[in-house]
Amino acid sequence: MDDLRIRPATLDDLDGVLAFWKTAAEGTSISDDLDGIERLVARDPDALLLAEHGGQLVGTVIAGFDGWRCHLYRLAVHPDQRRRGIGSALLAAAEERFVSLGGRRIDAMVLNDNERGQHAWRAAGYAPQDHWTRWVRPLTG
Repeated sequence: MDDLRIRPATLDDLDGVLAFWKTAAEGTSISDDLDGIERLVARDPDALLLAEHGGQLVGTVIAGFDGWRCHLYRLAVHPDQRRRGIGSALLAAAEERFVSLGGRRIDAMVLNDNERGQHAWRAAGYAPQDHWTRWVRPLTG
């Protein structure tokens, strides 16, 4: 796609990102609020990648690295802009980031019911690991 720009988010982008996710992302997360993504950007300013086309936000991915593993979250492309290479460009930028940080393997959080998302991840060369189950416990207070 011509004129596609991928860049890290800034604090000024975050309200727009939250609004974008309501349109473009499947499901919600306990961290999908301003406090959550402000902490993300403050801790790792390059983790939240935005794709813009013609000055408009058309895609996102969170490329988090904890020093040991590479994690992808919130790969989302605006419904009107899908199948134009935006998701692939975001994944390529995330993978470049991980390589530069010394990452060795990437995992991606994909909702079980998100068939469209699963198809996109498979097309990008990712596969589920059937021998893992994610265990979670929300923190409160």
